[in-house]
Amino acid sequence: MKLNIVPAKTGAVWVRLGIRAFARQPLAMTGLLFMMMTMMSLASVIPVIGGALALVLLPAATLGLMAATREADAGKFPMPTVLVSAFRAGRQRLRAMLVLGALYAAGFIAVLAISALFDGGQIARVYLFGAELTREQMQADDFQLATWVAMGLYLPLSLTFWHAPALVHWHGLAPLQSMFYSFVACLRNFWSYTVFGVVWLAVFMGVGMLVSIVGMLLGLSQSVVVVMMPAALVLAAMFFSSLYFTFRDTFSTEDGRPAGEEPLPGG
Repeated sequence: MKLNIVPAKTGAVWVRLGIRAFARQPLAMTGLLFMMMTMMSLASVIPVIGGALALVLLPAATLGLMAATREADAGKFPMPTVLVSAFRAGRQRLRAMLVLGALYAAGFIAVLAISALFDGGQIARVYLFGAELTREQMQADDFQLATWVAMGLYLPLSLTFWHAPALVHWHGLAPLQSMFYSFVACLRNFWSYTVFGVVWLAVFMGVGMLVSIVGMLLGLSQSVVVVMMPAALVLAAMFFSSLYFTFRDTFSTEDGRPAGEEPLPGG
């Protein structure tokens, strides 16, 4: 694998390519994201181990959406089976993906454990056990401090696993090796990924403001929440569609081909 250093403006290009790929198969991509969220939700309700199991499966599920984007970008209709691409790539790569998922779960739980030092474990109970929070709890100083701590710790964890599932699945890297390459790639392309994040933040905020303004102008302010839900789902599907392009342009094979374009059974 070769690491590519791309200019900062590439971050905005990734957003555009993700939206374009989504537009080619909007119903399929939205439906696949909804299916992924449903599977994660069903896994999380399993007593005791549900929350951790959902975290273990998340890298494989994210890989499935990236594989779906690759098919949509090639003009194909991604079938639901693409979501389990990681489970159809052979025993060795499946094992590596599950190890990667276990490492991600361990890292995420460690973040929650540290945040629990500040809020007594309220955030941890929400993510792992589905506990509900009152408005008073969310407005408490200790909860807000724990939230900022968790966000600050999650950022490097996210960068470490950003490309790891794709590197394991499409290029056969070992879990720890893929995590190292992912983190280095994000650091070496700091500005392009910063632009990518800022542009997506602007898109999400812009759509949210637009829906709210239109609702108020039409006197439908109480229905804004109803409209916001499907809008958020569509935006999330676009965001996940753009992840494939961040990987494709950040890495390349030794013979110069973009990463993630090698044929592989099930993905």
